[in-house]
Amino acid sequence: MMQQLAGYAPTPMAARMENHGRTMLKVAMASGQDLYARTGSMVSYEGFIQYEPNPPAVRQIASQWVTGEGAPIMKCSGDGLLYLADYGADVVVINLNNDSLSVNGTNLLAFDAHLQWGVEKVKGMAKFAGQGLWNVEVAGTGWVAITSRGTPLVVDCGRGEDETYVDPDALLAWSPNLKVKGKRSFKASSLVGRGSGEAYQMAFSGQGIVVVQPSEDSSDRLRVRG
Repeated sequence: MMQQLAGYAPTPMAARMENHGRTMLKVAMASGQDLYARTGSMVSYEGFIQYEPNPPAVRQIASQWVTGEGAPIMKCSGDGLLYLADYGADVVVINLNNDSLSVNGTNLLAFDAHLQWGVEKVKGMAKFAGQGLWNVEVAGTGWVAITSRGTPLVVDCGRGEDETYVDPDALLAWSPNLKVKGKRSFKASSLVGRGSGEAYQMAFSGQGIVVVQPSEDSSDRLRVRG
């Protein structure tokens, strides 16, 4: 039996964060290298790791998530190996190098605690999406893990002068320096998204990337996970 299961055993860590398969994140924890992760995402750990849900240091920042997108986070600290997952969603690991990324709060799985971060309202979208859209902007040098319902698409917006249009329910992340505006379309309402009324898209322009998942299910955007 052990020989049959040997292929699923963890491999030696080569970086702070790595994938274990497509749908699980493996994090090398060490004293002084704390991690913020989505509350409830821990599936297993080895060693001595402590968890602090909704820590005071980030409570005010994360409080905006409960009004719309995203979920509270927990602080993870200690020594060992930590495994995180989110209902079988694909996990994408990103190593920021003095860079920044704006992430849909429901798709932010984990990030190094020393990174700068904050909840930001997406400019130019309030009139198209009621109260607007909220994203989490992470910046600095360190590791970030996001989730995707299927293999994501990364679009390089700097390849041409045309704007890139994305269904908000399929949007995962983008470069914060991109210009963003909303677009309302009646004719495309039966082709874009799953609604039967007007269709809304987000238009991106400038130099940077947009990450899109192959899913348009927006139920997670209105759910607070505790």
